[in-house]
Amino acid sequence: MSEERVDHAKLRHHGDVDARPGMLDFAVNVQGSAPPDWLRNRLAARLDDLGRYPSAADELAARSAVAARHGRTAAEVLLLGGAAEGFAMLPRLAPGLAAVLHPSFTEPELALREADIPVVRVVLEPPYTLDPSRVPATADLVVLGNPTNPTSVLHPADTIRALRKPGRIIVVDEAFVDAVCGEPESLAASTAPDILVLRSLTKTWALAGLRCGYFLGAPDLLARLNQGRPHWPLGTLQLEAITATAEPNAVAAAEQRAQAIVVDRDSMIERLTALGLHVHTPADGPFLLLRVPDGELLRKHLANQGIAVRRADTFPGLGPDYIRVAVRGAAEVDRLVAGIRAAGV
Repeated sequence: MSEERVDHAKLRHHGDVDARPGMLDFAVNVQGSAPPDWLRNRLAARLDDLGRYPSAADELAARSAVAARHGRTAAEVLLLGGAAEGFAMLPRLAPGLAAVLHPSFTEPELALREADIPVVRVVLEPPYTLDPSRVPATADLVVLGNPTNPTSVLHPADTIRALRKPGRIIVVDEAFVDAVCGEPESLAASTAPDILVLRSLTKTWALAGLRCGYFLGAPDLLARLNQGRPHWPLGTLQLEAITATAEPNAVAAAEQRAQAIVVDRDSMIERLTALGLHVHTPADGPFLLLRVPDGELLRKHLANQGIAVRRADTFPGLGPDYIRVAVRGAAEVDRLVAGIRAAGV
């Protein structure tokens, strides 16, 4: 696809734009409106430390906690101010050609294009099955999500490994994998020298406003990504949040939340399908991709009723008849179903 045909404004669009304050939010995939009490208390306990610069000890503690959580070493962890910072770092890998699998989160492609990195889109058709043979052999950087936003498709880890070839780096965005029970297809523990895994704490822990995430990978790759960052790239509260959410009790709590998401998601699929909507399945993420006649009109009808859903035509490979909805509980889904019925769908 030529640069002239790429709409950067669409690549820059995110679900928070679709959800105005006060709306019932199915547009953003954050679970809950604020961190759980135990995490809030951990963060609040560090407020008196904000008069000092973040310490090297806190940074090492956070990396060590993440490393222990994934069975890696602290040297294989790069802490980030949110997954978005990780995507912004990708041009530092200086690929000759980056292949981005779509439909998927658009931030990686945007970061690469704005750095004048050549990008090729590999657009998967329904059921959005990953086919390594479709990636150009000349691509020395491949970026994909697992599970993929917005399709909710979970790719097998072995299929992702099949993308590997000499001289190529694989970047796997696992921002939503902790919402998958047991994380069966995660590559977070992989020590392959050419695989980078990106994780986010935003979604499960309702930390969108704090910006926390991390890269996992070989130290030499992380050093290339880290080059040029300022001193103290993360603040004390970010470091505390990363440490806290990597501890065993937090991992167990995330697994319990993932189990609850399965129940809520199955119920949503049944109820939305009963309305005559096409719901893409199987779905493994905390969101669902819907295809409806004139999705743009439905979005407007729902917005007028105070319900926000995510437009999906900004994802390459999808059109205006697609929308994405976050998995929510029964009471919220009651309102969504009523809103869809009121819209005459």
